[in-house]
Amino acid sequence: MPPELFQTLSSIPVQALKRVRATGHASKTPARVPKELTQAAMVTNAQTLPVRTAGEEHATTAALHRAARLDALLGDPYDPANPHGLKALLAADSRHEPPARTELLLAEAGLGSEFVPVALGGRLTRADLLAKVLRPVFRRDVMLGFGFGVTSLFASSAVWAAGTETQRRSIADVLLGGGRATILHHELAHANAILREEFTARTVPGGYALSGRKSVIINAERAGAYVVYARTDPARTPRSHSVLLLDPGQLPPDGVRRMPRVIVNGARGGLFSGLEFTDCAVPGDALVGRPGEGVALALRTFQVNRCLIASVVTAAADTVLHSAVRAATTARSGPIAPRCRKPLAGVFADLLACDSMATVALRSLSLMPDCAHVPAAAVKYVVPDLIREDLEELATVLGSRGYEHGSPAYGALDKLMRDLPGAGLGHAGTAACQAVIVPRLRILAEHSWFAEEEPPPRLFDRNAELPDLDYGLLQIADGGDFLAASLIGSADRLSRARGVGGQLGALSELAEGFANELRALRAKCRALPAITARTLTDPAVCVLSDRYALLLAAAAVLGVWEGQDGTSPFLAAPAWAVLALSRIGERLGMPVPELPAGCLDQVLEELLLRHRTGRGCDLDATELVQ
Repeated sequence: MPPELFQTLSSIPVQALKRVRATGHASKTPARVPKELTQAAMVTNAQTLPVRTAGEEHATTAALHRAARLDALLGDPYDPANPHGLKALLAADSRHEPPARTELLLAEAGLGSEFVPVALGGRLTRADLLAKVLRPVFRRDVMLGFGFGVTSLFASSAVWAAGTETQRRSIADVLLGGGRATILHHELAHANAILREEFTARTVPGGYALSGRKSVIINAERAGAYVVYARTDPARTPRSHSVLLLDPGQLPPDGVRRMPRVIVNGARGGLFSGLEFTDCAVPGDALVGRPGEGVALALRTFQVNRCLIASVVTAAADTVLHSAVRAATTARSGPIAPRCRKPLAGVFADLLACDSMATVALRSLSLMPDCAHVPAAAVKYVVPDLIREDLEELATVLGSRGYEHGSPAYGALDKLMRDLPGAGLGHAGTAACQAVIVPRLRILAEHSWFAEEEPPPRLFDRNAELPDLDYGLLQIADGGDFLAASLIGSADRLSRARGVGGQLGALSELAEGFANELRALRAKCRALPAITARTLTDPAVCVLSDRYALLLAAAAVLGVWEGQDGTSPFLAAPAWAVLALSRIGERLGMPVPELPAGCLDQVLEELLLRHRTGRGCDLDATELVQ
């Protein structure tokens, strides 16, 4: 096969390789692709991409329409006169207040219905579609998204998974009516003040006697439902905790004390306060699921939380990137300064990588609910670290253009840096994710890596048909490692372009490098000793979990690139994937090829185009209000 034929894949005809990979039929490729190229691109994987039904197209389109409507209601974030813009939101944050007018707008817009399953009168179908709807809120203010939004989903998820019809109806009514639910739990790994302390529930005639206190609970003062993870067995076993659904208005006054508000470092706009229970009488029908099912329910439902947080926080970083582009292009008639080109393009590539990983993990919750546990932890492990590094890069761009910390442009960056730990994306979140990943490393190395079959291609096609999310089907670490399998498959298919040069050649070299990293990781993980509590904090083992999570990020990027259907020429071309994977490879310390000519320029040009036309820096290139 002449090398020049492979080099043509750096533009639109790249779809030939990917369409043949997905279908196994050359007739599916565009007519302008040379016949020789089509034949050379043939691969053994004959799985077919699903036919998209009218209903599925409608579900995705409807979610995007709801997101666009919400974005329009919130208005131009850079308009200083907008009561829901960055200036107003940052002002409320500086006063340590939630933005009351914006919360009222979200309530009137019916945002709470997004967290309620369709069967109960809401709009919740799939987690990946929910993330699309929530982007406009998080793009403006992470704590607004938590305080008004996703905390209610995190609380209610145990009820969606195991609650009775009465319990499900009860909490649905709260959310559909514009109210909130909050979660009271003890984190499963060591953590900060938001996560410490726990509750106990003694069995008594007619129900439980609930005791204990927690001083930092979001929305404790104004929630219409409490979902409590309480210890019901003093023994340290997997069945030590149970879940209780409480109506705050029905609790006996002498059994609960509402504590004053606590100002939390970072999440200044969040309303955190405490609750103390003293032998508080709780009826027996408050039990969600079976006695002792609390830990299992937490581990199952937290998968959704982790993926969703990573996805929506990426939208918040999108705003900072747009602010940096605005700073770099304001009052300049010529090209962007050379010192700004690399960080802007690199951060854009990182955000596409974060969105790829989060989207694939979110989609796996519907498509492969028995295998999503470890990828869900990995995505919440990787994405916050990438975003923190990206914010540091963007600070150099904003600072070089003379923006001060008090300006809306720099304020968005400052606020996001403060909000990340409060959103569970700091040290505590990392520890909890390590507690999921580390015990699985040796098992995956011995039984899954280089042995498991690849996942269905529709996992990576973000518009393809999927089942609705069913919380009851989510499992805990029983599945294999579909992303590692996909990484090996991608490297094998791209091996045909090895050594041909250009962007595709670089992509092939990077894929091979990641596959080799997985081989080296397998050897190290096979030698791991039995997992103990000390192992979870062993720096040498934590390094292995770091490397593993980054390899899954690389697998997601390759899978999403291969899964393109041709509707986005930019995503179909290799440039963004090459830049994103090069940056992941550098973080791993592995050799990476030099960026091919034009690669960074292509990514930067797309970023500038999206900025000029008001589109997001996500895979959907979401149209933004401006």
